[in-house]
Amino acid sequence: MAARSIADLTLSFGLVSIPVKVFSATDTRDGIRFNLIHRACGSRVRQQYICIKEDVVVERSEMVKGYQFAPEQYVIFDPDELKSLEEQGSHLVDIVSFVPAGSVDPIYYDKAYYLAPDKRGDRPYSLLLEGMTQTGRCAIARWAWHGKSHTVQLRPARDGGMVMQQLLYADEVRSTASLGIPQPDVKKSELDLAVMLIEQIAQDAYDPAAYEDEVKKRIEAAVEQKIAGQEVTLSAEPERAGGNVIDLMEALRASLAQKPAAAKTAPVKARKSAKKAAPAPASAPAVKKTRSKK
Repeated sequence: MAARSIADLTLSFGLVSIPVKVFSATDTRDGIRFNLIHRACGSRVRQQYICIKEDVVVERSEMVKGYQFAPEQYVIFDPDELKSLEEQGSHLVDIVSFVPAGSVDPIYYDKAYYLAPDKRGDRPYSLLLEGMTQTGRCAIARWAWHGKSHTVQLRPARDGGMVMQQLLYADEVRSTASLGIPQPDVKKSELDLAVMLIEQIAQDAYDPAAYEDEVKKRIEAAVEQKIAGQEVTLSAEPERAGGNVIDLMEALRASLAQKPAAAKTAPVKARKSAKKAAPAPASAPAVKKTRSKK
């Protein structure tokens, strides 16, 4: 089935206008969803809102929105007041700058969309796309949508076309500075073994097809069993490695001695490099298999 666009927009690129259609880049509709059921009769239950002061059910028509500015104190906004504060929707995506493609930390990424050229937009669309590819830059733009003002990134998609990625604002991303992460000295011998472990399981690229949602598969299988009237069998909880690492060097050696697990589906080809792996440094102890301590 052909993809359906969710909006028609215009990219403003200098004095150039590029008509585009917007498509959702992700699809989570196939996720497993459960409804709340009354066990006694098997019917779905309905959510109700209860006034915590009068202990009565409140209908939606009797509700207003309020902002709490002090304990148990609120300022009330009616729908018209909130509507007046919203950003006016616009079909214009205004490009304000171009930055190096890798300069936007993925932690700022929010929802993603695909953009495709609309009527008479093929040439300017291709021009912008090729220009970003040639310069190694992506576009930063402003976009008003559903009453909110968004900052978005425009970049070439990995398999052709263009991605419009909503970006989080700076105050929506937490800093690691408050975590108090310690900065211990790293020994060269430990670092050499860690690099060897990384190189041992390194691949050229991330292949999303090599990974599956195992929990979703188990739930789907259990649903099918229940529909067929079968008893759902529970698998034993797999043993997980745990406990404190007593000897970091010993743990690194044991990790190197393990055989890397192969991907279950669509395995990525082993990384090839013209430069051969450097031999282990003389100072690093020989790798040997060790029995895990119970």
